[in-house]
Amino acid sequence: MADDVKSFGDLKSTLIKAKPAEAAAETREIPKSSRDSKGRAYATGKRKNAVARVWIKPGRGQIVVNGKEEKIYFARPVLRMILRQPLIAASRDGQFDVVCTVAGGGLSGQAGAVRHGISKALVVYEGSLRPVLKQGGFLTRDPRVVERKKYGHPKARRSFQSRRDSERRRTFTLAASNVALGCRFLHRCRGRRRGRRRRCYHSG
Repeated sequence: MADDVKSFGDLKSTLIKAKPAEAAAETREIPKSSRDSKGRAYATGKRKNAVARVWIKPGRGQIVVNGKEEKIYFARPVLRMILRQPLIAASRDGQFDVVCTVAGGGLSGQAGAVRHGISKALVVYEGSLRPVLKQGGFLTRDPRVVERKKYGHPKARRSFQSRRDSERRRTFTLAASNVALGCRFLHRCRGRRRGRRRRCYHSG
């Protein structure tokens, strides 16, 4: 190839001829469907701390989660909508029965894990659905998780209340009470404790 190229025009024509061959090599083959002896496709889905094992097979669109119907296990309509998003995007809603077991995390994370598992199972059952589901982002594992707690902090970002903040809050509370009592020396009055009630000693 190097001997044939003698000028920039020859280089351009050579690259143009080489592009179709490279594009053909880059195109992926559609994965073949793989099913078990019962005609089911299996996949694992994850979201936050939840892990779901999903089996799909042709049916009437029934979804069973941990031995319960989806309306019972996921009572909120938003969570049930999340489950059916990949089926609706692939135009397969009501054509597959879904059986899954999910553990870990809360209901929101479990719904996301089941959706991820359904999306992957659809690709395993019918490889031609991969471009549609990939474009919708259903095959990507959501990497967002809870941020770890740091030492010296009660939570990941939250800090303990400092003494200065508590002193400012105490001064503001005293000033507000003195205003209610009508103190004439508000600018230099800090109040005092009389029994169990904090009052300004200028008010009598």
